[in-house]
Amino acid sequence: MTNDDGIHAQGLKTLWKSVHEFADVAIVAPLIEKSGCGLGITWGKPLRIAPVEWEGCAKAWSLNGTPADCVKMALSVLLDRRPDLIISGINRGSNSGRTALYSGTVGGVIEGAMKGIPGIAFSFSDYDSNPSADIAKKYIAPLIQYFLAHPLPHETILNVNFPYNCDREIKGVRVAKQGKGHWIEQPDRRIHPEGLPYYWLGGRWHSDAEEPESDVALLDQGFITAVPLQVGQLTHPEVYSAHKEALQRQFGSHSYQK
Repeated sequence: MTNDDGIHAQGLKTLWKSVHEFADVAIVAPLIEKSGCGLGITWGKPLRIAPVEWEGCAKAWSLNGTPADCVKMALSVLLDRRPDLIISGINRGSNSGRTALYSGTVGGVIEGAMKGIPGIAFSFSDYDSNPSADIAKKYIAPLIQYFLAHPLPHETILNVNFPYNCDREIKGVRVAKQGKGHWIEQPDRRIHPEGLPYYWLGGRWHSDAEEPESDVALLDQGFITAVPLQVGQLTHPEVYSAHKEALQRQFGSHSYQK
């Protein structure tokens, strides 16, 4: 288990409570919040690992890095065997639509998928609260068990989002397509006491015309969405096929010389 809200985030504890009764769980999560770091890793400073006390004496560590760092260090340093699954979250705030590309919650499971380990990222649309343990057990545990029994294709992850007000009403679970919704920047300009301007990035949600089967559209209707994201091959096949031979003919196979 990992997340991008930090080792002490309530969502991580709720996620653990939803699976610990049927799974052997190890937790490696950032020491502090790392939201928006995507698949970023720590390169210019040393990484420090510290054990963390956890309910039920579960194995848990904090790391002064990103979720992707946490997965790297878990697999190469901390764990004595390869995990069957990596789960991440429960994130504070939706990771639907194109926001999945920025999400550290999603980044953690992408890191595992690139090493051949399937993963599921969980996010909750209500930023200021998290699904209750009862909701998590009702939906998260069965989803995890389902995809353990029906494994995802190689280098594919699942991006799961809960709708708003899910503690009151959930219409069901839907496999969805990734939507187009995203955040538009609205930088908040402020003045430092020394007179220099600085900015908080900030933003507002923008939703394009969405397909009915997109995660953005289905979340708005009150469904939990599960989007299978293929992360192993990003090459655009049509562009590759259309231009491979043409560029070879135009530029030839000779190396460039001054």
